[in-house]
Amino acid sequence: MNDFPRWKHFLVAAVALLGILYAIPSLYQKQPAVQVLANKSGVVDEAVKERALQALQTRKVTFDEVIIKDERLLVTFPNTDSQLAAASALRSDLGDGFTVALNLASTVPAWLRAIGANSMPLGLDLQGGVHFLMEVDQKSVLDVQEQRYVDDIRSLARDKNIRNVKVSRGAQGIVVQASSSEDLDVIALAIGRDATDLIVSSGPSIGGSPSLIAKVKPERIKQIADNTIKQNVATLRNRINSLGVAEPMIVQQGDSRIVVELPGLQDTAEAKKLLGATATLDYRAVDESVNVAEAIRTGSVPPDSRIYYFKDGRPAVLKKKVIVTGDELVDASSAVDEQTGTPAVSVTLNSAGARKMLDFTTQNVGKGMAVVLVERTPEVRIVDGKEVRSAKITEEIISLATIRGVFSNKFQTTGLDSAKAASELALMLRSGSLAAPVDIVQERVIGSTLGADNIRKGVTAVIVGLFLVVVFVAFYYKGFGLIANAALLMNLILLVAILSIFQATLTLPGIAGIVLTLGMAIDANVLICERIREELRIGMTPLAAIRAGYEKAWATILDANVTHLIAAFGLMAFGSGPIRGFAITLAIGIVTSMFTSVTGTHSLVALIFGRSAKIKSLSV
Repeated sequence: MNDFPRWKHFLVAAVALLGILYAIPSLYQKQPAVQVLANKSGVVDEAVKERALQALQTRKVTFDEVIIKDERLLVTFPNTDSQLAAASALRSDLGDGFTVALNLASTVPAWLRAIGANSMPLGLDLQGGVHFLMEVDQKSVLDVQEQRYVDDIRSLARDKNIRNVKVSRGAQGIVVQASSSEDLDVIALAIGRDATDLIVSSGPSIGGSPSLIAKVKPERIKQIADNTIKQNVATLRNRINSLGVAEPMIVQQGDSRIVVELPGLQDTAEAKKLLGATATLDYRAVDESVNVAEAIRTGSVPPDSRIYYFKDGRPAVLKKKVIVTGDELVDASSAVDEQTGTPAVSVTLNSAGARKMLDFTTQNVGKGMAVVLVERTPEVRIVDGKEVRSAKITEEIISLATIRGVFSNKFQTTGLDSAKAASELALMLRSGSLAAPVDIVQERVIGSTLGADNIRKGVTAVIVGLFLVVVFVAFYYKGFGLIANAALLMNLILLVAILSIFQATLTLPGIAGIVLTLGMAIDANVLICERIREELRIGMTPLAAIRAGYEKAWATILDANVTHLIAAFGLMAFGSGPIRGFAITLAIGIVTSMFTSVTGTHSLVALIFGRSAKIKSLSV
């Protein structure tokens, strides 16, 4: 036994110490809290904190702490009753400029958080929260894309100096009418060269005029659908970040649905408003021929223009025709205008958007261009006892700037109030718009009481399973059984610590994985103890039997655990949701059990028996 390396003793001790240190935070329960986040160009500062304190004190709401962290105001409470009362008070006093959401705050001491030791996130079934099943309106995406092709075909006809061309959308696709077959042939060739996503075929004669039908290629339709749902998933993830939800799950389901699970979130109304809203960014030309004040006074606006408003109520008259939309944007980043030193946003468009922007700016240098945010917020009304879904659409100018020169795919948007406004606009341009509207088709709320009941039963299952294994092993293998039990307890601590370090979300299937891991972890020590017994029966000395037991049992232990790992990786690769959570916990448990059951117990046995060469018997 003296051949057990000293460095392995230090390794086992270090791993055990770190495991205990990073497992401790999971013992701390989360505290009811309310989070306040500024909307758009607002800011959470000391003035907002004072307003929040005044609102709570006026209504005599009991609270523990009010802090500003990461540009958010966080208020903690001793119970959920105070939390709900505070949320209502803050919404009323702070107004629409701030998002007030119910949440749970960590109670882990600051010194533990400073070294990265945080409590393990709990899943929806343990912590409570909300589950949404959302459906993407893919038809609207195709409609928008077809309308874009309609505009492109009209532009192609103008470039070829072909007059009297009528382009419209029909049931069969995009219908193009011209005064002669020769003109149609020229348009068909241009479409084949510049609009490669379209399939052109001859159409019926309409009113004596020849026509052709342009359809979007099936592979392009599939690509659009895939890109739409992927963009929506990314956008929803960015929106959910503003709610401060720990470990949200946002995954695609099928071809047109998205599953959103928000553990710990209690404010479902705010979540539905945030998730269901569709935001689109449009670049529109300013109508320089209209006097804004006169248009407001008389209400007289050209038919191709309309009045839009800034957030602060300032009006502007913009053209109805959209130059480019946020869907044609490739990248956006905040910057500083080199000439004026003021905040700006650098924008990069795709090739289609670049061509449109080049055409527009060539003819409009010195004129104004505005960025308009169009938001679609779902609303649900009860009419005659039935649920009726509708949408509220708001349009707001977020930036208006003067075109200083001709540009296409790269340009800057200026006229912003601050560097923060520029940063937020860049973020919104990059990922703030949904590629298509989404509707919530299913909603399930799991209360924190049910989650607490699941946690209690899960912990009970772990304790009962651990107790039964410990009692049996201690009774059957005596002294070596106690060593195996110490390793089993350390395996549980290491498993919790690793899950906490990687912030893996613990769910009810995850707890099942822990219980199964505890049952499997003792297998290695059973093999070792039985091998030691066999070596003692054939007359080997105690120390030689221990050495042979560990050496000869290792191959079997490795085989058994590798096969279990393969099964766990298979579940991770092909499973999702609860199955994947179970597999991850199981895989981590197998790795930790190999360390504790072999190296950990070997270290303890070496410390106990390795110092004496005159051992007559073993308690095994």
